[in-house]
Amino acid sequence: MALQIGSELTCSMGATDIDASIAWYERVMQCKLLYRVDEIGWCELATPMAGVNIGLSQVESVTQGGGATNVFEVADIDAAKAHLDAEGVRQDGDILHVPGLVKLITFYDPDGNAFMFSRAEPRD
Repeated sequence: MALQIGSELTCSMGATDIDASIAWYERVMQCKLLYRVDEIGWCELATPMAGVNIGLSQVESVTQGGGATNVFEVADIDAAKAHLDAEGVRQDGDILHVPGLVKLITFYDPDGNAFMFSRAEPRD
């Protein structure tokens, strides 16, 4: 099965104060909060650009000079992992499953820049 990248992009980054960050993205970037999951320190905001969201992850400190991890939606996370395996792409472990929310896999480009493939699960 060929890799099928979807139509959504989530730019994921750390935030030391998620409340202040949400307010900043709403005010400065005109984003709208889509949902928030305090149990895992995560929220997503819709940007004004269709199909592009910003995901914020609560962290103790944000490393300066780093970059965002671009998260690409895929139709089939298992097929996406198989594709990465076949290409010999370095990965950060197996598929991470957050029940009722998402399945994720982190991988790296040749320079070590992190990316993720994701497959959302239905939310109640």
